[in-house]
Amino acid sequence: MRRLWSPWRMDYIRSPKQDGCIFCEKGKSDRERDNLVLFKGKDSFILMNLYPYNNAHLLVAPYQHIDTTLSLPQRAINEMMFLVNESIRILQKSIRAEGFNFGANIGSIGGAGIEEHVHFHVVPRWQGDTNFMPIIGHTKVMVEGLLESYDELKPHFEKIKL
Repeated sequence: MRRLWSPWRMDYIRSPKQDGCIFCEKGKSDRERDNLVLFKGKDSFILMNLYPYNNAHLLVAPYQHIDTTLSLPQRAINEMMFLVNESIRILQKSIRAEGFNFGANIGSIGGAGIEEHVHFHVVPRWQGDTNFMPIIGHTKVMVEGLLESYDELKPHFEKIKL
């Protein structure tokens, strides 16, 4: 069995939570680069994960503050899935991702770090992207900084047509 191992995320999990919802705040803000927002749709948006499992780990979230997909309008679900597919296409082309982890963690028992605002994860993967560093050194090697990745990806996301 292969595992996506990320012990560095414990800093995020254990850190005190800020007041307010980061998805609501980032979705409303016009400071897209500061918030790592790559694309804003009608019902949902794409942003980069501040605590990524891998380079270019993306999140697709609805603007609506809701904790499960079961209560989302169908148009929001449709747009989110469209944006997931567009994200996969872009990551395959721009950074040559070879595979993906995709899904949602719903509820604290389901592993959600932010359980009050549902969101999808799109994590690009490459052959050999897990190695000894996280296991032995408790260190994740990120090959590019968040803002450098953002600047590389943003022009591709600007071409999305809803």
